Amino acid sequence: MTEAEFLHIIRLNPVNAAILDRLAELEAPQAYLVAGALFGTVWNVRSGQSPEAHIRDYDLFYWDADTSYEAEDAVIRRADTLFADLEARIEVRNQARVHLWFPQKHGLTRPPLHSTREGIEQFLVECTCVGVDERGELYAPSGLADLAAGRLRPNPRNHTPTLYAAKVADYRQRWPWLSEMKS
Repeated sequence: MTEAEFLHIIRLNPVNAAILDRLAELEAPQAYLVAGALFGTVWNVRSGQSPEAHIRDYDLFYWDADTSYEAEDAVIRRADTLFADLEARIEVRNQARVHLWFPQKHGLTRPPLHSTREGIEQFLVECTCVGVDERGELYAPSGLADLAAGRLRPNPRNHTPTLYAAKVADYRQRWPWLSEMKS
């Protein structure tokens, strides 16, 4: 799959298209649409399903040195207003804050992240490390071959590998044709 094909496919999902068309208006530094909204759309299209099937939420990552709850909440409220008409669950997270709440939520520690791209690079499953920024540019540090083929591998850059098996099981429940690779 080429970058152009990927960008075309993800826009077949009307929620993705709307988010990407408006993402710059969010005025959040280093803003990206990431994760399941993207790879899920590709896997849905490959499966012959509706592009938005099985997508639970639409994750927006950004990175801001202001790690206060209030600053992140302000961006979340702007997103709520900006995307109110989409009837989709949109989750906004400042990647500079992940290390602050992750231990309480998952019982595991994570090192601080220094950019949105660093957050994208650390998804549990290597082929799911994808994001599209407000300019419509793709960031896929592991490429697109495994994503297009549905090959799931542990991401060696992830700091919480104990969560990998549950993530793979969840993906395979929604898209049974996916295959797990051990390396």
